[in-house]
Amino acid sequence: MLVYVPYELIDDGQRVLTKKLITPDNLENFCTDGTLYVEPGYILTPGAIDKARLADITIHHGKPHPKEPPALSEAGPSPSDQHAGHDFIMPTINLLGSGCLTRAIGKIKAMDCSKALVVTDAMLCKVGVATIVTDMLFQHGIDAVIYDGTCPNPSVANVQSGLGLLRKNRCDFVISLGGGSPHDCAKAIALLATNGGDISDYVGIDRSHSPSLPLVAINTTAGTASEMTRFCIITNEQTHVKMAIVDQNVTPAISINDPQLMLGMPASLTAATGMDALTHAIEAYISTQATPLTDAVASKAMELIVKYLPRAVENGQDEEAREQMAYAQFMAGMAFNNAGLGYVHAMAHQLGGKYGLPHGICNAVLLPYVMAYNMETAANRLSDVAYFLGCRVHGKNAREASVMGIEEVCRLLLKVNIPTSLTALNVSEADIPCMAANALKDACALTNPRQGTQTDIEQIFRNAL
Repeated sequence: MLVYVPYELIDDGQRVLTKKLITPDNLENFCTDGTLYVEPGYILTPGAIDKARLADITIHHGKPHPKEPPALSEAGPSPSDQHAGHDFIMPTINLLGSGCLTRAIGKIKAMDCSKALVVTDAMLCKVGVATIVTDMLFQHGIDAVIYDGTCPNPSVANVQSGLGLLRKNRCDFVISLGGGSPHDCAKAIALLATNGGDISDYVGIDRSHSPSLPLVAINTTAGTASEMTRFCIITNEQTHVKMAIVDQNVTPAISINDPQLMLGMPASLTAATGMDALTHAIEAYISTQATPLTDAVASKAMELIVKYLPRAVENGQDEEAREQMAYAQFMAGMAFNNAGLGYVHAMAHQLGGKYGLPHGICNAVLLPYVMAYNMETAANRLSDVAYFLGCRVHGKNAREASVMGIEEVCRLLLKVNIPTSLTALNVSEADIPCMAANALKDACALTNPRQGTQTDIEQIFRNAL
C-alpha cells in the first residue's frame, strides 16, 4: 500500500513530517479491494469521507488484513514478485576516483589470469587509450589482444567476431574498455565463452547455467553503468531488435571508474550518457522492485546529476564535475541493477534497434512522457523525484509536485542540448506499432509501476513525436 505523507520544509532545507492526512487527492492510495483503511495515526478529512461515500467505498478503521505470501516457484522469484525478498548484485571489487586505474593492475594480477581480450572501439584505439591499458598489462606479465570492432549499439556480429578472436588467441579473461557498447559486447563474449550457444539463447532473466569468463570493466563514460551491472543489451541486426540479457553471470568481477579517462568526452556524449544515468535513477526509484537501499543511491544520484551534468557538458575539463558524475552514474547503476527499470528503457531499446540511435538520447526524449504516463499510479514517488531534482514542492500535492519534476527534466534537456522530440530524430510513426509490441516483451518493462497495453505504449511514442 502506498502511503502519502506531506512534507514541510524548515529553515535549513530539511524535510519534516507533518500530519498524516487522507484527503480526496490521495484517497485511492489507502484503498484495497474497495475498502479504505484508516490506520492509527492517520486523519480522514471530511472531503475524503464524502468522496469515499460517493464512490461506495467501505471505511475501515484499522490495518488491512495481511495477505498470505505467494509460494516461490522452482525457478526462483519472479522479477515482479513483491514478497520474495531482494538480491543486491554488483561487482565484488569497485575502484572509483581520480587515478584509480593505476591501482587496478594489482587487482587484475590477483585474478591469476594470463591473457586478456581487450574489447573496445576504434576511437579509443585511435587516441591511444587502449594502448595505455595493454602496456600496463604487458609490464606486469599479462598478455593481451585487442578487439576494437565494437560499434554503437553492439550487434550479434560484433559479439561473434570478438568471441572468435578470444578463442583463436586462447584468452582466459576479458577486459572491456569504453562506455556501454564495449561493456555489453564484452559481457556477451565472456558469457558465450563458457556457456556456448547464441546470445539470443540468454534473452530474459538469468538464463545462463555457468559463470562467464572473468571480466574487468574499465569505464570511460558517465554513464550507462554497464561496467557494474548484470544488464547486457545486444542488437539483432536481422530483426533490428535490441535483446535484453539480464543475468548475474554477466556482472563484471572488477569495475573501474577513473574520471581522468572521462575528461576527453565531447559535450554531446557527456549529455547523452548523463541523461541515461538520470533515467536509471528515476526509473529505479519508481520501480515496483525499489527498496530502501536502492532508494538511497537513486535519490543521491539524482541530486548529483542535476547539479553536475550541466557543468560537465559546459566544460569537459571540469574535474570535480567529472568525478561527481562518475559517482552519480555508479550509484544510479547500483539502483537499477537491483530495482529494475521501466518503460523508458523498454521503449528506448526499440528506437536504438530500429534506427541505431544513441541510447542516452532515446531515454532522454522519452523520459518526460513516461513519467507523465506513470503519474496515475506513482505520483507519490514522482513527487519525491521532483524534490531530489531540486524542485520546491512544499505545499504541493503529489500530482502537482510530479508535474514540477517532469518540467525540471525538460529544462535539463534544454540546458544540455538534447533533442526534445522523436520527430527531431527522424522516427516514423509507421514504425510505432511494431516498436510498442516489442517494448512490452522487453525485460525492462516488467518493473514499470504502471503496466499498460500496446495501445498505451503506442500513445506514449506518439506523444513524444
